[in-house]
Amino acid sequence: MADILPFSRALRERTRTGHEHSETSGFMADLLSGKGTVQDYIALVSQHYAIYRSLEAGAELVRHDPIVAPFLSPQLTRLPAIEEDLRFLVGEYWRERIVTLPATARYARRIDEVAASWPNGFVAHHYTRYLGDLSGGQVIRTMVQRQFGFETNGVGFYLFDQIAKPREFKDAYRAQLDAVPWDEAERERVIDEVLRAYRFNTEVFEELQERRATSAA
Repeated sequence: MADILPFSRALRERTRTGHEHSETSGFMADLLSGKGTVQDYIALVSQHYAIYRSLEAGAELVRHDPIVAPFLSPQLTRLPAIEEDLRFLVGEYWRERIVTLPATARYARRIDEVAASWPNGFVAHHYTRYLGDLSGGQVIRTMVQRQFGFETNGVGFYLFDQIAKPREFKDAYRAQLDAVPWDEAERERVIDEVLRAYRFNTEVFEELQERRATSAA
């Protein structure tokens, strides 16, 4: 009898292509290769603000769901760090100056929807964002620091100072995914929602690239 693949591994393998397509978009490739500007980075952080505002408001809505609750570690909270990054990058009145792109607004609305009506779907977005921040996000932080000369100001979003051992944290998170009592149909729905999250992310990057091209014209 073949071994049953742990859900966390099936999730990672089934969504690998969507993840890779998202993180190698033209906008991110340029930003990480030194072709982007600090204004490009500010535009990216501005989209993070809208996404994580919905994500962390949604976490409050689903906090008492017995399946979702174990995933909601306060160590992951990012919104205060994003606000501090924007204050450093844009200035005291950053709220009036940042722009939320249409793709970002659609992404945030979907997070709002699942938080209100489908807590298991919220886990899909929680997983996509936070485990990504603890993994590839650390590469982004290093490249941005190197390119723009930042130390900690401006990249606080990527600094999980309350998580001493990210690898162990991610392993524990995946173990929680494996332990969730979803049936096969619900696991498929969650995988589809992770793929949807990656598509939203890709669309955000595409709009950032279009905005960048328009500004340069």
